[in-house]
Amino acid sequence: MRGLHDTISRLSALRRPLGPEPDDSRLAPFRQFGSNPGRLNAWAYVPEGLPRGAPLVVVLHGCTQSARGYDHGSGWSAAADEHGFAVLFPEQQRANNPNLCFNWFQPQDARRGGGEALSIRQMVTAMQVRHGTDPARVFVTGLSAGGAMAAAMLATYPDVFAGGAVIAGLPFGTAHSVPEAFDRMRGHGVMTGEALAALVKSASKHAGPWPTLSVWHGTSDTTVDSSNATAIVDQWRALHGAADAPARSDRIEGYPHRVWNDAKGRVVIEEYVITGAGHGTPLSTLGADHGESAGPYMLETGISSTQHSLRFWGIAATRPKAARAPVVKARGEPARAKAAAPAPARRHASRRSPVTGIQKTIEDALRAAGLLRR
Repeated sequence: MRGLHDTISRLSALRRPLGPEPDDSRLAPFRQFGSNPGRLNAWAYVPEGLPRGAPLVVVLHGCTQSARGYDHGSGWSAAADEHGFAVLFPEQQRANNPNLCFNWFQPQDARRGGGEALSIRQMVTAMQVRHGTDPARVFVTGLSAGGAMAAAMLATYPDVFAGGAVIAGLPFGTAHSVPEAFDRMRGHGVMTGEALAALVKSASKHAGPWPTLSVWHGTSDTTVDSSNATAIVDQWRALHGAADAPARSDRIEGYPHRVWNDAKGRVVIEEYVITGAGHGTPLSTLGADHGESAGPYMLETGISSTQHSLRFWGIAATRPKAARAPVVKARGEPARAKAAAPAPARRHASRRSPVTGIQKTIEDALRAAGLLRR
């Protein structure tokens, strides 16, 4: 385990001011979604005229990022227009984490029925009530700390999410403190096989079927070691009962791509190895009009993790892929740790006036689902 000096040094390296917010953001604030025990903010984008029963994608930004900044780079709201789905962006606050990391390593925030995980669950229910999205087609994705939190949402609410995509993230349940988080990010003490699957099984009473999963990681990532991608695959492969060896290995857009099937032959896990890429979200901004934009931790790699995740989930149609890939160097800002000090104590909810209208409808739905106490 890393010493205190190492932990403090890595935290100091992460503390940087947030970049300017895009002035052309398509996202709108999403408020009044429940008791919000994790004290998160939320943003959403719903394409004009989106019919009821459309899919919902939950997107979790990385450390030092914001919802609007991450959408500007990853192009999720533009993809929502292109493919017809709603998108929800939970957003961290500095009062919870000074580096704007989701607290995936804090047990109180990465568990079913409490903290940030419950806040995100409440947002999903509110989106379903307010916009009529399909409860059977809810997906979650995220980068880095957001990727680790996406893994936590899949583990703690496997009955809510049909699938996910973890980008440069970590497996669920392997860290319970800041020093442990840094150790796992460096590839130290990562568990294997059935022990990893047991962490997910103990997170809820759910016994399957389990969400499908797309895993993305760069081979030159010095912030989150790529051994974590292997651990994520192992964690969910054991849950799905998939064989150790992949059912198929090929190359997509020139990058190594592996697929695992369950006992019924259904594709349940895929992994993309982004050769030469550093820590960030793989994008395809050249010669494509997906609304994606390169920047810090948003990497031009010639492959769009946004579009390919949508294809894996069945939201976007499969298209022919070229067998080319640029030589990618590690990009973005200097490597730095992304976990942060424990969040301060939560404030007690203030006394509220009686609610009416759509807010009452949302709260009634949350109570019916056991997500909100009176």
